[in-house]
Amino acid sequence: MTVAHDEVQARLTGPGQLFEMVDVPGHGGAVRTWKHAPAHFRALLEGSRLHGEQVFLTYEDENLTYEEHFRRAATLAHRLVAEYGVAKGDRVAIAMRNYPEWVVAFSAALAAGAVAVPLNAWWTAQELEFGVSDSGAKVVIADAERAERLAGRAPLIVVRGEAPEGARPFEEVLGEVAADVTLPEVEVSPEDPATIFYTSGTTGRPKGALGSHRNLGQSPMTVAYGMMRSLARAGKDPAEAAGRRRVTLLTVPLFHVTGCFAVMTTTMFTGGGLVLMYRWDAGRALELIERERITTLSGVPTNVWQLLAHPDLGRYDISSLTSLGYGGAPAPPKLLERITERLPSRAPSNGYGMTETTALAIYNSGPDYLAKPDSIGLPMPVVEVRIADPLGGELPAGEVGELCLRGPNVILGYWNRPEATAETFVDGWLHTGDMARVDAEGFVYIVDRAKDMVIRGGENVYCAEVEAALFEHPAVDDVAVIGVPHEELGEEVGAVVRLSSPATPEELQAFLRERIAAFKIPVRFWVRDDELPRNPGGKILKTHLRREVLGA
Repeated sequence: MTVAHDEVQARLTGPGQLFEMVDVPGHGGAVRTWKHAPAHFRALLEGSRLHGEQVFLTYEDENLTYEEHFRRAATLAHRLVAEYGVAKGDRVAIAMRNYPEWVVAFSAALAAGAVAVPLNAWWTAQELEFGVSDSGAKVVIADAERAERLAGRAPLIVVRGEAPEGARPFEEVLGEVAADVTLPEVEVSPEDPATIFYTSGTTGRPKGALGSHRNLGQSPMTVAYGMMRSLARAGKDPAEAAGRRRVTLLTVPLFHVTGCFAVMTTTMFTGGGLVLMYRWDAGRALELIERERITTLSGVPTNVWQLLAHPDLGRYDISSLTSLGYGGAPAPPKLLERITERLPSRAPSNGYGMTETTALAIYNSGPDYLAKPDSIGLPMPVVEVRIADPLGGELPAGEVGELCLRGPNVILGYWNRPEATAETFVDGWLHTGDMARVDAEGFVYIVDRAKDMVIRGGENVYCAEVEAALFEHPAVDDVAVIGVPHEELGEEVGAVVRLSSPATPEELQAFLRERIAAFKIPVRFWVRDDELPRNPGGKILKTHLRREVLGA
């Protein structure tokens, strides 16, 4: 039995319900918010202590309970204040793999009233130095590999490895952890800055996305609502599901908003378990699903694709796995077909969000995803959506324009970038740069990134459509569609493909002729043997690919 959306939303958001909403003053007017969401991170952290001896973090053979995490975070927060002079508003950078200490450091920085600055652990020394310098970080907490790249550039606290000269080991700084430790005394309000996450930098230098404590507190409630909405839509009782503990395998970096907000802080909010990996590996993921009785795998579409394609899929007991969540990159429609074929009892979901929306903003799951797998779903009740024309006017349903979002999840702006902030955030509306349309039922469809659109002789070719069509070919394992300069037409369509079996360009073109218009079919193909380059959020680095295959 499928329950109507309006009925589900009325039931979940009614007066006195967990997901009740209330308007608060915001940029461009009143903003709908979750009434019962944590007002700031300190409230979220204090609340997590109620889960006590439940295991919060698992890494290899290590476990950290909620109580242990709280004590370590509170202790480290005091050390940052007393020994490093960290005060409210100061920046504390974090540069490391997905170790348990990442979560402790993040929690400690925010508990001290500082702004947490997760740095991309894949960055080079020069890029890391840029992040530290641009944010003005007062101290950096890093693993040994990152600490070596940053030696001498900032006060360093080093996790899991030898500390360079002048740096201090994490355990030495932490010292004794008292059972009765409390958080440092500091006043924090919902509008205070909380985080700086650097955008992926696919074009130009990364920008620091400045998020508030309200953004951070609202985010896990948004994710929780998405889960409850799916169950209610399917005619199930959300209260029953709320009583079952979720154990999530994190497959993406914590320095990405998907890992931090859609997964980590949501786990903290709900009292679930979070299993960390040294690096993503589909074979190791299968082992961990069996060993830790994982219930949820959360990452990007590539993770699920590789898990389903792994030759050892049938060798492990993954019966505990009940849901597969992914976002951060377009999901090819064929992925749902693969999930249905190989893991038929699992509930897939696809979310849309950005660094600028504190992760999840639009969500598709349950019966909706089965009915409309090419949609990113319906906006969360606290998120407003409009499709804008080039002049900023609102377009009607069905027409393609720029996706604009407004809500308590939209960040304050870009760190020290007033011009970029003014360009992207207009009267409270975030201009995403994504080309989209909305159907008559309110479902949103991403057509393409505006800057990735190929304009061939005046005709718009949306790369995502061509990529989805190519993914239908059994030989295509991965694909990126790019614009190829053309003297007469301006641009033609090209495609970089990774194949699982031999296929000629002519065969691929013939395959596409039955699926998309002739002007959309790539005229050139480049075949790669290795994986296509992606940023930590799972998006293909098309600028990198263009330089590689076109020299431009």
